[in-house]
Amino acid sequence: MPARDFFARHGWLIAIAAAYLYVFPYFPKIRSANELPRVYLTQAMVSERSFAIDSGVERWGGTADVSPANGHLYSNKAPGSSMLAVPAYAAVRLVSDPSLALSLWICRVVAGILPMLGFVWLLWGFLARFAPDPAIRRLVLVAYALGSMAMTYSILFFSHQLGAICVGSAWILAVDVAERRRGLRAIAVAGALAGAAPLVDYQAVFAAVPVAVYVVARMWRTMTRAEMLRAIGIAAVAAAVPIGILLTYHAICFGSPWRTGYDASTTFAHLHQEGFLGITELRWEAFHGSLVRPDNGLVFLAPWLLIAIPGSVVLARGERGFAAVGIAVAVIYLLFISSINFWRGGWGVGPRYITAMLPFLLPAIAAQLQAWKGKPIVIGIAAGTIVTGVAIYSLANVTFPYWPDSVKNPLVEVAFRLLGDGLFGPNAGSALGLTSWFGALPYLVLIAGLLGWAIQRAAGWRALAISVVLGTLMLVGYAQLPTSAPAQSERVYKFVHGAMLER
Repeated sequence: MPARDFFARHGWLIAIAAAYLYVFPYFPKIRSANELPRVYLTQAMVSERSFAIDSGVERWGGTADVSPANGHLYSNKAPGSSMLAVPAYAAVRLVSDPSLALSLWICRVVAGILPMLGFVWLLWGFLARFAPDPAIRRLVLVAYALGSMAMTYSILFFSHQLGAICVGSAWILAVDVAERRRGLRAIAVAGALAGAAPLVDYQAVFAAVPVAVYVVARMWRTMTRAEMLRAIGIAAVAAAVPIGILLTYHAICFGSPWRTGYDASTTFAHLHQEGFLGITELRWEAFHGSLVRPDNGLVFLAPWLLIAIPGSVVLARGERGFAAVGIAVAVIYLLFISSINFWRGGWGVGPRYITAMLPFLLPAIAAQLQAWKGKPIVIGIAAGTIVTGVAIYSLANVTFPYWPDSVKNPLVEVAFRLLGDGLFGPNAGSALGLTSWFGALPYLVLIAGLLGWAIQRAAGWRALAISVVLGTLMLVGYAQLPTSAPAQSERVYKFVHGAMLER
């Protein structure tokens, strides 16, 4: 039957969509500095045909990340994610004036969840060249979608994952054009997406540099000079449109095309206004804290990303260009996060400023897992690190995915404590009247079932058993790491606990 065949082929992606849509972590008490200015901007563009967010601040309350200019208040964020949500918000507003909670949900779905699901589908085809085995490829995408910052920053109305989607999609489409698998329409879309990357998240533009170098070099070998110049011209014109929108927005709000909201910001102004995007000097603390520290480290929270290191060697044997792009993007973003003065970025789960780096690691990870095909013990060990990452991010998202930056081990001091108290954020179950674990259980079972199925299909039952044991041992080990001083830990948890109960 067609329906049965469809679910057999795409059930894993439907399960990811269900997991994303099941949770709605919304806590008014925290006054989310990353989300509220973006929601206010969407509301202002639809309701007032204005970029000024004065009415949103007056109606729903102030937040830290606003920038005063010319007698008005503006979001200090890149405006692209707010703009993307405008049509859906406008359609809802034709029926009723949505509450702040509904407005936020609309923005999250339209500018986060739906683009992510489309990106995962695009990655499914793209990664086939590195992992021909569909089961291996599916395991990589389940790890990315459920066990990394990609999940948290798709579910929340932050722009980091949307920026990653823009630049990652531009890369995939442009490569296909360079290799003559797609036509010039695709290069126009690629150019528009590349231009949209800084429109939604300023630092996403860094990944576009090595991507552009690779694509032009590839076109040089596969196209005539006239074809290459035409493709580059189309991409440049397409990219100019969103870039022009961004510069116009800056000029209207802040008086100059080159003046961003961070330049006009008063909160943390001494940090935002140093250097370019806060870039000043390399800091060991920032490098260490962004990679391995328990409160924020990339590979501490998603250890499966380390597979990209040996994977780059495997990838370079057959796809040297892709390996070079992945390494170049990783180096650029690690230098970036190590040199900005506001590297911790406030409350969050993981070093969110380098979210755009993650898609460029996936070819190396896919190539390495494909090379390990037929070695269930090895894949089982690798999958154990995936279990750890998925457990951490799925538990954070169903409880409180705004980990405070003032505790040493938020996995233990926030997530595990909330689980112990049976406290969960709003979700589909709680909306139906199911409380505590009863509301969260469908989400947890769905994620555990999808991950277990993906591992079993990729390497068998022995690999699944190894991965569960190793993942559990890693989480137990994480729980033994040092925590904050008792008084500080209790103070932070008391605030989080209160935020969870205040709806």
